[in-house]
Amino acid sequence: MSKGLIIFVVIAIVLGMYGCSSYNGLVEKDTKVEQAWANVQTQYQRRADLIPNLVRTVQGAANFEKSTLQAVIEARSNATSVKLTADQLTPENIQKFQAAQNQLGGSLSRLLAVAESYPQLRATQNFSDLQAQLEGTENRITVARNDFNGVATTYNQSVRSFPNNIFAGIFGFQRKGLFEASQAAQNAPTVQF
Repeated sequence: MSKGLIIFVVIAIVLGMYGCSSYNGLVEKDTKVEQAWANVQTQYQRRADLIPNLVRTVQGAANFEKSTLQAVIEARSNATSVKLTADQLTPENIQKFQAAQNQLGGSLSRLLAVAESYPQLRATQNFSDLQAQLEGTENRITVARNDFNGVATTYNQSVRSFPNNIFAGIFGFQRKGLFEASQAAQNAPTVQF
């Protein structure tokens, strides 16, 4: 064998090994993104499951504006209708998902604010328990979203950095979208009675 052929074979072997290592690293990071996304969805589902109980408790303890209650029910329906898989995590799809969840969060804030004006409701143990559960769920959603953004950012860095970007392009690894603060989050909500 000629010296040139030996060098070519060695270079091909080194590139092949690096390609395998790069591919496996991207698969590992992609899997972590999928897991983090599943955790986000789990927390949103937990919230969606708590809302009917909260609404029934509030309905039973107070007779207030039906429009507020209807807004919560409709927002929950919209939020649970937007479903994304880990393969659909484009920035546009995440914005749609986030918009539906933000609508639900705003409706819940109004519901809780209205409920604050009813002392008999605040004193209801069931409402207090559900309110605490909902607050804990909102905190869990924040943690899950932050965790998702962390692993998605790490993944995106790998997909974009050289020479991984070459292998990412060859093997079809695409950037993932991230959660961003909504425009509504820039202003504190005003509560008026």
